[in-house]
Amino acid sequence: MADSPATNKKKNPLSDGQGNLAALLISPTMAVILFVVGIPILMSLREAVFRTSTGVDPNTGLITGGESFVGLQNFTDIFANPSLVQGNWGNIDRLLNAFANTTFFTIICVVLETILGVAMALIMAKAFKGKGVVRAAILVPWAPPTIVSAKMWGLIFAGDGVMNRVIGQEILWLADGPQSMWAIIIADVWKTAPFIGLLTLAGLQTIPGEVYEAAKVDGASAWQQFTRITLPMVKPALVVAVLFRTLDTMRMFDLPAGMIGFGKYFVETVSTLAYVENNNLRYGSAAAYSIILFLYIVFIAFLFVKLLGADVVGDDEVRAIADQRKRQKAAAKAAGTKPQLAKTTVTSGSASS
Repeated sequence: MADSPATNKKKNPLSDGQGNLAALLISPTMAVILFVVGIPILMSLREAVFRTSTGVDPNTGLITGGESFVGLQNFTDIFANPSLVQGNWGNIDRLLNAFANTTFFTIICVVLETILGVAMALIMAKAFKGKGVVRAAILVPWAPPTIVSAKMWGLIFAGDGVMNRVIGQEILWLADGPQSMWAIIIADVWKTAPFIGLLTLAGLQTIPGEVYEAAKVDGASAWQQFTRITLPMVKPALVVAVLFRTLDTMRMFDLPAGMIGFGKYFVETVSTLAYVENNNLRYGSAAAYSIILFLYIVFIAFLFVKLLGADVVGDDEVRAIADQRKRQKAAAKAAGTKPQLAKTTVTSGSASS
């Protein structure tokens, strides 16, 4: 005799009691994250609507200083009173120049890093003698702090450095010019391509070898296997890696500052521009630049999640598990038996039991 619906009804492990327990367990971590992330944002918003000013008190003749509320004046001054500079993009506003440099760095670096990172992952995924040594060697550039890498590449790109000796030219890589931008791109790609390679390798290791064997039996070429099997199945990990690298490159600071210096318009990014304003005690405009960069980064992250389907919090996996368990319950209900929820694992966004 089949059990009644009331007897068969079980709570979904992804909701109700266990969901409340999960929320309770992660709430301290979320509180710390909100505090660490939220306080700097609130302080930046506060600084962006104030302006530090100094003057002479007419009564005492002493120099006075303090902050005054100016509302959105810091933002309007940025756009209404442009400061023209000469850089890669001609004689344009300093913010637009920094914005263009940031975008150019992001596009070129991420594209090159993705190509090299995928190539590294394909090499590291192969079975060959000395694979462990190769993996360790590929990951070495990612280990040092960025400012250390900047100083190291500064020596390589010096006038009498290794780069000029290798190419047999006398190029002033570290002077403020178009060549300095490419010096930074080379250094950034060298350092961070292994990051994309590491995340892509994790995705490659989830692809069953039987899939490639079946493709070979069907006569698929190496290129067809790469485009029809490898790329689609590694896409979730690759998209997340590209998203992280994009957001990281958009806030580039260490390499331009450590290799070329501040106030160099050919390599000045929004981050270094905000730093220069802060050092000149223009805290309001520095905070305004930081907020503009923050909104730009949020916009790009939104595009990645909506257009490319970047799953950075595991929503796809949760939905896959929930959908599979719904199908199991529906099948058990149709058969008039008690549903047996199989233990579920998730691989590359798809659930299997």
